[in-house]
Amino acid sequence: MIRLIEKGLMFGNLVHISSPALVERYDRALQHLAGKTTALTDFHVDISGYSPEVGIELEDELYLNPNGVNRQFILLTTEQKRAPLLNVKFSTSRDILREFIEMNEAQLFALTATDAVAGELVNSVFKLTTPRDLLNLRKIEIEADTVGGTLRKAEQLAGMVERFKTEEDAWFDDVLIAKMIETAKETGDVTRNPVRLRHTAFEQRNFWTAHFGGLYLFPDLDQPAAICMGEMPNDLPVEHAFDATQRHRIAAFLNDNTLVESIIEARGVNSAAVLQQKMDFLTVDAAADAGVDLTGLDRNDMRRLARNHADRLPEAFHGLAQLLRWAKDGGPWPRITSDHPSYFYTLRAADTPNRDLVNMLLAELAPLDPRQMFICHKELFYSTYSTWPEAKKAYVADFLAREYQVDKAGARAALFGHEPDMSGTDQVSDAVIARVGPWGALRKG
Repeated sequence: MIRLIEKGLMFGNLVHISSPALVERYDRALQHLAGKTTALTDFHVDISGYSPEVGIELEDELYLNPNGVNRQFILLTTEQKRAPLLNVKFSTSRDILREFIEMNEAQLFALTATDAVAGELVNSVFKLTTPRDLLNLRKIEIEADTVGGTLRKAEQLAGMVERFKTEEDAWFDDVLIAKMIETAKETGDVTRNPVRLRHTAFEQRNFWTAHFGGLYLFPDLDQPAAICMGEMPNDLPVEHAFDATQRHRIAAFLNDNTLVESIIEARGVNSAAVLQQKMDFLTVDAAADAGVDLTGLDRNDMRRLARNHADRLPEAFHGLAQLLRWAKDGGPWPRITSDHPSYFYTLRAADTPNRDLVNMLLAELAPLDPRQMFICHKELFYSTYSTWPEAKKAYVADFLAREYQVDKAGARAALFGHEPDMSGTDQVSDAVIARVGPWGALRKG
């Protein structure tokens, strides 16, 4: 994994914590949440405040996520909203944390100026015992406060102020007045600057979880379904449940709910280049298994590898090759059905609220496309990467650092569609797409 870290492909965009004041606040928050402390004076944290260095020190990568269900968090700065979430157990957790921070940014900025904010993503399930429990995770509430209890004290002060305004003889209640003065020293004037966090309840509709071997749950569709990447549970209370081998049923589910579209038919995509790149990845996989040196490959080298190792190329390669001939040369339209190994390589998620979840699922159903896996399902990418031959590890790491890191936004937009931004426009110019290509490789000229 060192190669990925050095190239910024792992643990990238974490927030560096080195200030003695922030380290001390983190340590107090860690003690408050988990009853643990750290002796480190320099470490990095993700959006939830989880630190891989602290995890190694404590020999517990789930020290802020006991049982992998109710994720705890430590906020030292609102800049954590830009960081990734590590050790993901639910696909919705990062989005919930980021939305919470953005919706309360001014308040959290003020609170973290003097203390750490510690909290938890709370639901009604504290430990998953059966897959059935997952369907009870429909609502996530965030409970948060500073370690010193600023929000709790502010609420108490607001109540005392209300009593002071409305109760008879409150002007003569010296105890009440003394408590108000003492509490106000810690909270400030809550009548002029109320300290409250808003937007703390979130609906968790369709989602992925790492539990039970990996499950994609779609309870919020007209035809609820579950797709199981591990052993098929027998107690999932959904209308349809499929395992990864039931390709036809999964394909029918995705198409019936208009969750996918063909790369060939997708708007704004250079489909021929996308197909060619997927074929290159399949070629690299076959060549790496044969012990071939993959350093510095160009287009001619890739064609030579495909010729020399034709007997090793998977059937998915040949299906994509037929599609590529149709896209480039007007060859006969190939009939590629869901039972063909190349089928899920030819799809991307349609533009629906479930787009990211579906692209995540497709990355798992098309496991020889490491670039899509890296973008859409990092947990799977890291676990799969560790099993590859060294030659493939080096090739993929170099490719991602060279082609994807150059222009992440352009690569995502060109591959997965025009993504709307906060400026109100959802268009990426065709000139930009032509320049960067479907995989984000910056081209000269």
